[in-house]
Amino acid sequence: MTKIRRTSRTTRVLLPAAVAGVLLSGCAQADPAPAAAQDGAPTAVTGAPPSSAPAVTVTPPPSTGPASAPKAGTLLVSDFGSDTVTFVDPARGATGSVQVGTAPYGLALGKDGRAWVATAEGVAVVDTAARQRLALVPYRTDTGPVTTGEYRGGGMGIALSPDGKRVYVGVNVPGGNGTLEVIDTASAKVVDVVDVGRRPFDVDVSRDGSAVYVTNHDSFDVTVVDADASAARRVEVAPYGTEGGLGSWLKPHYTAVRPSDGRLLMPFEGERLAVVDPATGRVEIEEMTANTHQHGVTVTADGTLFAVGTGPIDPSADRGPSLTVRTPEGIERVYPLDGPHEDVAVSEDGRTAYVTGGFTRDGYWDGISVVDLASGEVKRLPAGSRPLGVVVL
Repeated sequence: MTKIRRTSRTTRVLLPAAVAGVLLSGCAQADPAPAAAQDGAPTAVTGAPPSSAPAVTVTPPPSTGPASAPKAGTLLVSDFGSDTVTFVDPARGATGSVQVGTAPYGLALGKDGRAWVATAEGVAVVDTAARQRLALVPYRTDTGPVTTGEYRGGGMGIALSPDGKRVYVGVNVPGGNGTLEVIDTASAKVVDVVDVGRRPFDVDVSRDGSAVYVTNHDSFDVTVVDADASAARRVEVAPYGTEGGLGSWLKPHYTAVRPSDGRLLMPFEGERLAVVDPATGRVEIEEMTANTHQHGVTVTADGTLFAVGTGPIDPSADRGPSLTVRTPEGIERVYPLDGPHEDVAVSEDGRTAYVTGGFTRDGYWDGISVVDLASGEVKRLPAGSRPLGVVVL
């Protein structure tokens, strides 16, 4: 276990409104009941209606862009501030959008070119070549009225199995624990529902497809789900402890699965990297250097980790938004960014990172930061409406 410096963050919780109002980076939830009431969504009880509930196939809404298939290297982003996904040429900007459903969050791309998008209403299926929504798969979980905003119910993290036969989506239930819904990609129907923790920000799958990992923000844990048996177990991941509960800012957000050994990589605050063995539940801590609140992550095939820094919890002590690139040996380069960001994808050649400016809290902007990893040059590219998730087509 790597020795790390001590920090006052060990007791940091949600700040008073007069102070928190000037900060852009926290994601604590002071009280789920007021949040649910504000959204008009009472605490919901999860349930599983009969498995015969059909997927809702829809007539594809008209695209706002040209009908031609996107060229290789085009980005697809989920527009959390709207009801669309947007195609983005990294050199020119947005080239068109497709309506998918209210407040889309995460998205996953299949080898067949279909994108699966977690919205507040259900999981949208998008043919990226034809630029059409093919279907909307409703959730079995009761999430209350369809709303927008940071605490809205519905899908958050989403991932595909390696063989492309299953989609796994984390469903947020305002004021309560969430679920993992399993969708059969051939029939576009929900075939299983598994209970998980609170606010499932991220979903990842092991390289062999045998396990699914659900990162639950408000319960300080990862739910490890056996993909065959749907058996679930909880692994607590709280390198700063759980003091403060729902009001804490020091919770897990996103996870990357390390290619070399299948361990889970979970950055916290640009200070601590939690390395989780999902088989044993053992958590080891390594030092990080960005010193900023962190959200989205991805990892490339060689084990290089990319972590998005959203900005300071305490501006007097923490650094601003950034992108951390960390080698498998633990060597880091930190690229400063202008304003909060949420998630990141990397070009096929590994030379460019694309960081979405949507952010789950205030301070977001409607665009992407394009980072040249060799030179450090950052270009801001207007694209989409509060873009969160991003994939490279």
